[in-house]
Parts: sequence; C-alpha cells; structure tokens
Amino acid sequence: MAAQTLDDLPTPALILDRAILRRNLKRMSERLRNAGVMLRPHLKTAKSIEVGRMAVEGHDGRITVSTLAEARYFADGGFTDILYGVGVVSSKLPAVAELRRRGVNLRVVTDNAAVAKAIADAAKNGDTFSVFIEIDSGGGRAGLPWPELPGLLEIARILHGTPGVELAGVMTHAGHSYHESTPDGIAAVAEQERQAIVGAAEKLRAAGIPCPIVSGGSTPTAIHSRDFTGITEMRPGVYVFNDLDQEFIGSCAPSDLALSVLASVIGHYPHRNQVLVDAGALALSKDISAQEFKPQVGYGTIVDAPVGALKPPPSLPSTTSPSTPDSAALYACSSLATTWMHLVPIALKRSKMLGQRLAAEYWYPICWNTV
Repeated sequence: MAAQTLDDLPTPALILDRAILRRNLKRMSERLRNAGVMLRPHLKTAKSIEVGRMAVEGHDGRITVSTLAEARYFADGGFTDILYGVGVVSSKLPAVAELRRRGVNLRVVTDNAAVAKAIADAAKNGDTFSVFIEIDSGGGRAGLPWPELPGLLEIARILHGTPGVELAGVMTHAGHSYHESTPDGIAAVAEQERQAIVGAAEKLRAAGIPCPIVSGGSTPTAIHSRDFTGITEMRPGVYVFNDLDQEFIGSCAPSDLALSVLASVIGHYPHRNQVLVDAGALALSKDISAQEFKPQVGYGTIVDAPVGALKPPPSLPSTTSPSTPDSAALYACSSLATTWMHLVPIALKRSKMLGQRLAAEYWYPICWNTV
C-alpha cells in the first residue's frame, strides 16, 4: 500500500518539499534571467531527470554533470546540451564520442595541453568534440591559475586549430566561495571569479581565437555576485535543495532548505540524554563542511514537525533533541544528494506535518554516482 502520510514512510527517508524546491528554482531562474545570464544548472546534486526538467523551465535546457554516468542518464532523459564539468582524460574520450554520436552535445573540460592533443587526435577519426578550458579563479583545485594563465593560448590553439573540435569557451568553479560567510565576502569571490574567466576570454579573443561561452559556477557566487558583465552562463547546483552549509554562509534562509531526512528513534538513553536513530553516515552524509562556521552542528540539525520529525516507536515517548547533534540530522548537505538519494524514495509533499496526507509519493530514478 502506498504511503499516505509521513508516518507511513519507511525510514530513513529523504523528504523533498516541493513548494520550497519550486521557490528555490524560481528565484535562481529569475535572478540570472534578469542579469542576462544563461542558466546551466549543475545537476550532480539533484541527480533526477524530473528535478532537472524543473530547473531548466524557461531556459534553453543546458545542464552540467560531474560523471559520465550522469551524462548518460540525463541524455536518456532528453537533455542534449551537457557540460561534463570535470577535467576529462583520454581514456574517457570514446565514451564522450559515443554520446555525441547520439546527437548529444556533450562538452568536456581540460586545462592540459597533453589532453588537448589527445582530443585533437581523437577527432582525426571523424568524431567531434566541444571543449572548455578550465580557469582557476582562486579555489586552487583545477584550472589554469589566474592572472598568469600559463598555457592558455597553447591549449586554445591546439583545440581551435583542429577540424572537428570546437573551443566552446572558458569555465571556472569558485569553490572558495564556500569559505566565506558574509555577502560582501562572497561578492568579492564572485568578482574574482568574473575577472578570471572574462580576462581569459579577452586574452583568447585578443589572439584571434573565439571564446563564445564564459561560464562561472557556484551557488554562492550566483546569488551574491554584483556584476555579471562578460559572463554568459552560470552553473549553480545545490541551490535547488540548499543545505546547512548554504544557510550558514548566507546563501539561503532556513526556510529555503528543501530536504530533510525522516528517521525513526530506535533507542532512548536518558542517562546520557541521547537517542539512537536509524539514519547513519550514508543517510545523513559524511560531509561535515557545515561545521566550518558552526562546529556544534555535527552532521546536521534536528528539526521538528514543521519540516520533519523524529519518529519514536510505540514503546518510546517522543523525545526532544539529543545533546549530541550528530546523533541525527534531518537537514541534508550537498553530499547527501550525491551519495544517498538513489537509495531512498523522495516524497513530494504539500503538508509539513506528520499525520497529514502526502500530496504524492514517487520513486524517482536517481542516477548512481559512478564514472
């Protein structure tokens, strides 16, 4: 029998509030449209065709993914402009070419001349490729470091000069925005992000090399940027659901958290003021990034009936929050979506109270996070 209320759901269960999801999507969509910037949502968080379709409503349908498995999954769902947003290696080029032969404009990323040459060699067999050059705008993870941009023109000339290879543009991920906790701090990172990719694009154009797409990406910078001049698209991702990390750095309010984890209390230990729940590391996520600004958060925040609640078995009384907040976490961080959503149902609900009816229950086909 299908679940009728939150009480009926097997736990642990991931609860997605449809109204909050739609509000989050609408806010970002309108912000970027009003700024004249295209939206290419990063769907590694959602991993859901249904959520992806909602995210691109009113836009041209371009998306970002982080694995080839995600690319195949969303291609099967009808998405045709997909950025594989991590550095590609030559061993993956046949899989990229296979998807492209299906009519999917799967674009790849590199910051390496050797990989650019491998792409050029692969194109000699008649396959085509669309490539972004990655720029390090300060995050220190991947990309050509700005402002020096060593090797930019060499890589660009290899790609642009090869028949069948399109130099699509430049891209960056301002991941260091996650280490800021004020609007001014995030805005400063956003400006650094903008200057890096716009500067790279200008350097290419000055050398006579076209650079049609200038792509930035992170939820905090998409929200707090004060100037998008020169940027053609943004790739926010976690904004669709939001999480405690985004709340603590100021990218969303508590009321913007669309996800919660419903758990059952399976043990009650008054002598140490704790309860034990059936939601462990996979359900609550091992990502503790939210602790950077609030160490006491542990693995999440226990919330009550307005969004979700601990469900005591009949033999145990209802309980208040235990003293160790990592004993249970009903709000999800971004890695929850990438490591756990495929294991559990997503219940879309209008009601926010236990005991009231669910609008519907779905088993979304969530993409496995593999290569």
